[in-house]
Amino acid sequence: MARNKSTDGASDAAPKVKKQRWYHQVWQAYQMTRRTDPSVTWWMLLMLAGGLVVGLLLGLLLGGHWIFGLIMGLPLGLLAAMYTLTRRAESAAYKQIEGQPGAARAALGSVRRGGWSFADEPVAFDARTQDMVFRGVGRPGVLLVSEGTTGRSTRLLDAEKKRTARVLPGVPIVTLEVGSAAGQVPLRKVVSTVQKMRPQMTKAEVAEVSKRLRALGGAKLPIPKGIDPMRARPDRKGMRGR
Repeated sequence: MARNKSTDGASDAAPKVKKQRWYHQVWQAYQMTRRTDPSVTWWMLLMLAGGLVVGLLLGLLLGGHWIFGLIMGLPLGLLAAMYTLTRRAESAAYKQIEGQPGAARAALGSVRRGGWSFADEPVAFDARTQDMVFRGVGRPGVLLVSEGTTGRSTRLLDAEKKRTARVLPGVPIVTLEVGSAAGQVPLRKVVSTVQKMRPQMTKAEVAEVSKRLRALGGAKLPIPKGIDPMRARPDRKGMRGR
């Protein structure tokens, strides 16, 4: 019996993913922020009301009708409310990941300027203390970012800097300690701190440095001891019945 090709084609086709609208994203950001910062609702309403008042005053001062002032103030209020939501959503996101392993790497993912690229895995790791060092390459040079308790993470960072300097002599190496102790950079200021760094290398030099660092490799993260199924070998004597 012949199969219906049109029916088979329809069943094999992947289901269409519904496109998420911008207001859905705003609502999700608002819900996430409200869980950590319940006052965000009142701040947004205050900014909206402030924009309406400013628009109303401008409309009256320019000799227009009060309705014209409200129409002009509504976009101002919405813009101020969205700006407030953006800033507080950013703070809420940092609060949720602060203190968790890999929080520094998550923050570095928001860096947009400087041509930076960051490895997903740490390049140095202390299994006992959970301190780690992440590495990035950009036009300011090689960036080594540690997270953990000051002192321990400092030693780990210095050791990784020496190892990198041996492979890349003459290349600028910048270190950054992330944490809440004195001398460390708070998690919420990591992005702004990195983006303020001045370029020291060309794009071609950045590509060459990245190539050499890939050959250097990274940290060997701890794994449970046992048999590696990818390297397990069969018992040949047992297979022959001996």
